[in-house]
Amino acid sequence: MSRLGRGLFIAWVVLRYGLDELVLTSFQTPWLRLLARIVSVGRSLDEPRGQRLREALERLGPIFVKFGQVLSTRRDLLPLDIANELAKLQDRVPPFDSAVAVATIERALGKPVSELFVSFERTPVASASIAQVHFAVLRDRSGREREVAVKVLRPDMLRVIDKDLSLMRMMAGWVEGLSADGKRLKPREVVAEFDKYLHDELDLVREASSAAQLRRNMEGLNLVLIPEMLWDYCTTEVLVMERMHGVPISQLDTLRAAGVDIAKLARDGVTLFFTQVFRDGFFHADMHPGNIQVSLASETFGRYISLDFGIVGTLTEVDKEYLAQNFVAFFRRDYKRVAELHIESGWVPAATRVDELEAAVRAVCEPYFDRPLKEISLGLVLMRLFQTSRRFQVEIQPQLVLLQKTLLNIEGLGRDLDPELDLWATAKPFLEEWMLKQVGPQRLLHELKAQAPRYAKMLPELPGLLHQYLKRGQGSPELLMRELLQEQKRTNRLLQVLVAVVIGFSVGLVAVQLVSHLRWFGGGLL
Repeated sequence: MSRLGRGLFIAWVVLRYGLDELVLTSFQTPWLRLLARIVSVGRSLDEPRGQRLREALERLGPIFVKFGQVLSTRRDLLPLDIANELAKLQDRVPPFDSAVAVATIERALGKPVSELFVSFERTPVASASIAQVHFAVLRDRSGREREVAVKVLRPDMLRVIDKDLSLMRMMAGWVEGLSADGKRLKPREVVAEFDKYLHDELDLVREASSAAQLRRNMEGLNLVLIPEMLWDYCTTEVLVMERMHGVPISQLDTLRAAGVDIAKLARDGVTLFFTQVFRDGFFHADMHPGNIQVSLASETFGRYISLDFGIVGTLTEVDKEYLAQNFVAFFRRDYKRVAELHIESGWVPAATRVDELEAAVRAVCEPYFDRPLKEISLGLVLMRLFQTSRRFQVEIQPQLVLLQKTLLNIEGLGRDLDPELDLWATAKPFLEEWMLKQVGPQRLLHELKAQAPRYAKMLPELPGLLHQYLKRGQGSPELLMRELLQEQKRTNRLLQVLVAVVIGFSVGLVAVQLVSHLRWFGGGLL
């Protein structure tokens, strides 16, 4: 009954916000087109379709808001106006009862809050669809008091998520089965991706481990601060981390008044992003202004502070090399190389004509070079490449879609900070230097160092192995000859069997065809 009630409420929201126009009008089935006309009688919908979709998702609750946020990253599938509107979705969710948060903390950590913390603020400082955050003070193992932030999962989230996901799967099946565009949009795959994303975010230990990895990677860069995870207090439901003090990056007036170099901050953001992507292959993939602050402390003045590590992206060495070569070729207007890279990567069928794909890539990229470099969006170019690639049956890799979404966030943030920011001028030397390291002597030295333990183990064994081989070969030539003859006999027998199978299959196929023709001929005579 609860599932039926939830389904009816969803149907009411769909009609209330005119989402049926987004769905039913794209169906080819006549009765569905008729239904679309009937439900739209007397209804006035003045707002744009993207805005209506965003407001409907907000009305449906936190899980659908989160779904819209994930869907906004699939710009390779969505129309641009809808993707831009969904990108505005934020977790504006009322906090849950602090008594429930305290009970969750005590159950997860096995002690009363009064024993765990010197002080605990019951009023949360932030609340989102999955969790909320409280400030506290604890005494660490050395007896030192430390300010911390305590992240607590919302109660009963797994049951709520599974219920809404089952409805999403059902609706995705309808869309895929009835809509002309349904199969192309891959709604079931999108829901499956959302399912994995949500269940990963429900495990706060996973988030803590991602933060710890980023913290190690960024050491020595002096561009960003990442909170330390206090592992003695981290479970799947509760995460305790170092409390960070900073000014939200959206408060530009405050930052300017404090003396922060805003233009340098914009350049540092780009450098930080490309370092995470091309050096480490591990990047913070949720870098919207709500998750970024700037430190005003004297020892770390002007550095970024990153928060919320529920979404991180990973790239393999193959991914990084593919992306770097694409960007460098793009900077040089070498569209043929971009097309060849698509084919070499296996993302398009091997039979794809290079010249046709080259022409399509040129049509996407060339118009941007007539603009000032500061007006060109790498994220938008990458998105348009993804959209164009659909015509060539390109399978877009999920990790690259997440990268493209993050790149759009970085570009938007950078240009909010400094409208004169030349993203290309900042990125091009970085990428070219990275490519040089990939193919130059530094790469060879790195590989030798990485393989040194393996070679050190193998080298002492080589003389003995070589001696055994030569001794065996010189001492028993008859044995070697017998082994070769036996292997040849086995090969001959295998070939005879294969030939017999092929002949038998061919005779059987001819017999079946002959019988079918005789039956048809006999039936015709009758």
